[in-house]
Amino acid sequence: MAVPKTYHLVTLGCPKNDVDSEHLERLLTGGELLPVLQPGDADAIIVNTCGFIEQSQEQSMEAVRTLAAAKREGQTLIVAGCMTQLYGRQVKEESPAVDHVFGVGQWQDVARLLSVDVDAIFDIPESNAKVSGPSAYLKISDGCDAPCTFCVIPKIKGRLRSAPAGMLVKEAQRLVAAGAKELVLVAQDSTAWGEDLGLPVASGLSGLLEMLSEAVGEEVWLRLMYAYPSRVSSKLIETMAQLPNVVHYLDVPLQHGSEATLRRMKRPHNVAKVHAFIAELRAAMPDIVLRTSFIAGFPGETEAEFKELLDFARTVNFDHAGCFTYSLQQWTGAFEMADQVADEVKHERRDRFMRQQQKIAAKRARRFVGKTLPMLVEGLGEDEDGNPVVAGRTYREAPEVDGLVFATGTAQPGSRILVRIDEAADYDLFGTVLSS
Repeated sequence: MAVPKTYHLVTLGCPKNDVDSEHLERLLTGGELLPVLQPGDADAIIVNTCGFIEQSQEQSMEAVRTLAAAKREGQTLIVAGCMTQLYGRQVKEESPAVDHVFGVGQWQDVARLLSVDVDAIFDIPESNAKVSGPSAYLKISDGCDAPCTFCVIPKIKGRLRSAPAGMLVKEAQRLVAAGAKELVLVAQDSTAWGEDLGLPVASGLSGLLEMLSEAVGEEVWLRLMYAYPSRVSSKLIETMAQLPNVVHYLDVPLQHGSEATLRRMKRPHNVAKVHAFIAELRAAMPDIVLRTSFIAGFPGETEAEFKELLDFARTVNFDHAGCFTYSLQQWTGAFEMADQVADEVKHERRDRFMRQQQKIAAKRARRFVGKTLPMLVEGLGEDEDGNPVVAGRTYREAPEVDGLVFATGTAQPGSRILVRIDEAADYDLFGTVLSS
């Protein structure tokens, strides 16, 4: 293989994959390779795949097939990441044009293959130094020790590995220096941070938040994603309420509202405790915004169990909730469970849930009408009459997964402004720029 000078990187999947890809890009650009926008112009094409569920695996395979079909002589096609950790041999067999296959976390090996002296490049892989827009992801750990029967992440990523606090503090400061006004903390389970470093269960994240809060200053938002329900402790709630720059937002993927289903999932299944910590969150932070996700059609889910999920979601009134149909996944405990739910039933239940949630989300959004909120500006545009409009997010909306705020007025992308919320739709808010 000739020494490559250019590369094209395709990233699929979640924000944690975005962080991994940016780690690889820092290695490649540090080795003086240049990124190009079109795969046809690259010496090396790299695909960072996602293997979390069946749909994401198929999306990854389709991307590989498309790139392999268009590959020209002299190009190198590399496939890496979550899907190849599970199905590397199948990828090579299905697409012989693929030159090299790497698994999870082998980014230095990819860079070495492309003639990069990785030992000469300083880098911290748990974060992303590239800031596009006002927000950046800070990956605080990787891997997971939870026994969930629907999830293949432990097979892909391995056991929990927390990034040291000192390294995360330095990365947070570097991201802020690069222009980030919000740091989004991500992990497979953010609330498990530090347990592999010897900290007591569910005790580490609150201390890490305190360190990060002091390190970046009160003007930089800290947002928590992917909190495991049994680890949302009173100490964490107290810390979130007291620190001025931890936004009052929490993503807790609960997966279901039926205790019987949760037991089969090997998830925390004391629903009364879930109600209790949600009540505690709302008592400590009355304006808190809660996001969650659920699975419809898990093996053995009866109509009665699904109605328990509907009742649970209706009682709690989540601001944002996603519902996904169960995806059969090899190497998980649920793969060979009896009573698999028919696909048409899964989809009907998911649609029923989302119709209910749309009404709940619209009602929750209306509580912001009349309020003035800080907003991070992500884009500019015009309304149908040609008036200037800015688009962005308040503390209510996490990047990429929630709605947006559209406000009449002008502001610079990447800035923080004040907006008055005038109207609410099912998922988005509309308002007026007050200051910029």
